[in-house]
Amino acid sequence: MTRTVLFVHQNFPGQYRHLAPALQARGDRVVAIGGPTSQPLPAIPLHRYDPLPPGGVPPCHPWAADFQTKILRAEAVARCLESLLSDGLRPDLVVGHPGWGELLVVKDLLPDVPVLHQVEFIYPLQGGDVGFDPEFTDAGWRTRARLRLRRAPQLLALQDLDWGLAPTPWQASTVPAPFRHRLSVIHEGIDTAAIAPQGPARLQLQRAGLSFAPGDEVVSFVARNLEPYRGFHTFMRMLPLLQRLRPRAQVVIVGGDGVSYGAAPPGGGSWKEAMLQELGDSLDRRRVHFVGRVPHPVLHELFRVTACHVYLTVPFVLSWSLLEAMSCGALVIGSATAPVQDVIEDGRNGLLVDFFDHRALAERLAAVLAGPEGHAGLRREARRTVVERFDLTRVCLPRQLELVDRLMVGSATQEGTAGER
Repeated sequence: MTRTVLFVHQNFPGQYRHLAPALQARGDRVVAIGGPTSQPLPAIPLHRYDPLPPGGVPPCHPWAADFQTKILRAEAVARCLESLLSDGLRPDLVVGHPGWGELLVVKDLLPDVPVLHQVEFIYPLQGGDVGFDPEFTDAGWRTRARLRLRRAPQLLALQDLDWGLAPTPWQASTVPAPFRHRLSVIHEGIDTAAIAPQGPARLQLQRAGLSFAPGDEVVSFVARNLEPYRGFHTFMRMLPLLQRLRPRAQVVIVGGDGVSYGAAPPGGGSWKEAMLQELGDSLDRRRVHFVGRVPHPVLHELFRVTACHVYLTVPFVLSWSLLEAMSCGALVIGSATAPVQDVIEDGRNGLLVDFFDHRALAERLAAVLAGPEGHAGLRREARRTVVERFDLTRVCLPRQLELVDRLMVGSATQEGTAGER
């Protein structure tokens, strides 16, 4: 008997790039609802919705703007789903990301169909990203009020939670305690066969006329956008000292100039411009290479070449790039923040530094560059960690499929877990 799985994600396939095709390949019928930027996958019908009402977005209180955006998505998804149901769609399972508001009214159309939530991160009122870095956070009551309202759609969605899927233990811990018994911690998965140490590795920077290979003093930093949420300010502030300590070091920075999670600089422009202006002549820009966003094969080649990769983040969602760097055998210096500590144990499979201490970061980087042969074991253990805990085909995808099967037959484990299994 063919079973039908409906995916709902405003940027489909998102976290389901591997799960959705795997379900389709084994014989399940897979259908997707996504927003305007969604991308189709082979043999999977994609139905895009438009979250903007015909008359435009009505005005509202500034605190409610984010809430209204999510309600508009919920309404648009409901209209799209209603049309699909009238055409005969009968899902056995809905899989979606509640963070965008899209799942808020799904149960009103499919009250008897289980819904698997991708519980990526629930904004904490304290102890999370907001208020972590006092330099960039207004911790006043207005900020907390906006955050409280931003949490509202997430908390509403939890009321309809049949089961949740969280990628890491710490991210699962952001879910309020009464709902954690309905969580499984399973990462989306890393293709460790393809994302692996491969030789001979070489990175070409055509604009700079440079070519790097393993053994060169290359330091890498990667973020979707270069911003304080991912420690870009700390990384930049350590560069002048690193350049004095290691005159041959070359720095490759990957990322866009926009803002993904936080706010733009107070004076406008990008954080790259702001940090370059702050550092001025103390930074030798000839040895710092901003390459923008790059294709994944180029990114992985950077991870194979780099002498040390730096990954910093406030307490927030863990980036796939960290695990991909480790899978390529890169030596990683990460921030001693909870998401990173889920993966890296200082001195075993990587190194950790205080998120704010740019001097300590520069000194630790300089020590790594001065003695690369002494850190080969950390590289091996970094890859071993990803292979054993996050491998796509042997660990994560089989667990995801098992969970999907249990939900579709109504036999999901009655006792959830906030740990990996």
